Order: sequence, then structure tokens, then C-alpha cells
Amino acid sequence: MPQTGYATSSGKVTAPQADLASVINQCYQCGKCSAGCPVATEMDLMPHQMVRLAVLGDLDRIAASKSIWLCLTCHTCGARCPNGIDVPALLDPIRHQILRDKMDTKGSPVPIFHKTFMDTIKTFGRVYELFLIGMYKLRTKKYFDDMELGMQMFKKGKLHLLPQKTGSLSEVKQVFKKSGLK
Repeated sequence: MPQTGYATSSGKVTAPQADLASVINQCYQCGKCSAGCPVATEMDLMPHQMVRLAVLGDLDRIAASKSIWLCLTCHTCGARCPNGIDVPALLDPIRHQILRDKMDTKGSPVPIFHKTFMDTIKTFGRVYELFLIGMYKLRTKKYFDDMELGMQMFKKGKLHLLPQKTGSLSEVKQVFKKSGLK
């Protein structure tokens, strides 16, 4: 009988929903997800290890890892899994909770980029690269990193001084309002 809830060590991270919990309990640690993961070499916890930790209820360890931010959400793991376990479906709610609750991310710049990206979409209805880069640099206080790359992108016309217009800004704002993202 599948478990429907877990006790976490600190209680900071919410356990997976019952339907996801029943799926991850089917994992028998074959490792095919980790073998196919394109960023596994950079991870401190492999995809199959994160699934195992979720089954054991150690979600705080997943939240503290850098792997949760490195996952590309490419779904290669789910395609390779003989039981169809979708690791991004497990990680996404944890990532969103970390951002929503402003939990410590051990200095990782990825959550800052994520928030800045979403703020850009909410403000302009689409990505405005120059604003995104500027806000990200202000928030990380790494003002001159990648400056040479930025100049090259500007010279090639990849960065525009003004945002491009979108006719659906009101629709984008409604999506944010309905989702509850702030």
C-alpha cells in the first residue's frame, strides 16, 4: 500500500501530494534516470538519489542540494524510467516552495535568476533581456561578470535598448494573478 505523506526532518518542506507519492514509491533504484541525465556530472545528488530521499521523507536534503537547481526539467529521466517516474514533477513543487517561503538556498544564484526572470515576464509580458540582465546583476552584485559577452550580444543585435511590444500583457498579468505568484 503506497504511502501518502512523509515526516521531514525539519518540517520545512512539504511532502509530495498523494498521487505523486504513490508514483515515486514504485522506484526500484535502477539508475536509468541518472544515467541519461545531461547534467548528472554536475549534481551532488543524482536523480535516482533524490527520488529515494523523497521516498524516505528526507525532502530537506533535496532542498539543500544544488541538484534541485541544476535540473533542466528536460524529462529525460521520466522517458528512461521503466516506471515512468517524472523527477521534475517531484522537484518543481519543492523549488517553488523554497522560493515562496524564501528558504536559504546556500548562495545559489539560480533562485535569484528565476525570480528576476518571472518579474521580467510579469512586467513586460515577455523576456526583455536588457532588463533581465540588469536586474540580475543588481540582485547578485556581480556587476561586471560577463560584460564582454554582453557587449558581443549587443553588437550582434541580440540585446535591444527598448522592450519589444506584446499585445497580451493583460493576459499575462491575469495568469500571474490566477497562479498566485507574487
